[in-house]
Amino acid sequence: MARIDHYLEVPAPQANSIVVTVSVFVLDEAGRLLVVRRADTNLCHLPGGPQQVGETVAAAAVRHTKATGVDVEIAGLIGVYSDPEHVIEYGADDVRQEFSICFRARPVGGEPVDAAEWVEEPLLYELPIHPATRLRIQHGFDERAEPYFS
Repeated sequence: MARIDHYLEVPAPQANSIVVTVSVFVLDEAGRLLVVRRADTNLCHLPGGPQQVGETVAAAAVRHTKATGVDVEIAGLIGVYSDPEHVIEYGADDVRQEFSICFRARPVGGEPVDAAEWVEEPLLYELPIHPATRLRIQHGFDERAEPYFS
């Protein structure tokens, strides 16, 4: 089964687990955002994915962004997103409550590969992006004084 994001939907399946994930908001020198198009949903997302046992969340953020071809250094925290109204379904036996830590990062090398690309902010509104991801993107561009928590 493909990934299905349920956000503020009634009815939505009941979550049966929480997996720590990271996402990374990274702008290049021209102010373009690094986005990745997921093959399983055809939606655009920030680079990211699950934390592995034995690594920090910051290391997970760097690792997942490196998979796009871009090397980064972590520059700050945008927010912690744990809204129980956002569940991600991978099958009947795997329904996860969202728990994602979104970092701000600076590119330090590399170029996007495969499904990753730099996108100018006005063009982001034309892309298929899930509302939960759009929230992170908006918070990244807002440059909030304090991290967001849900």
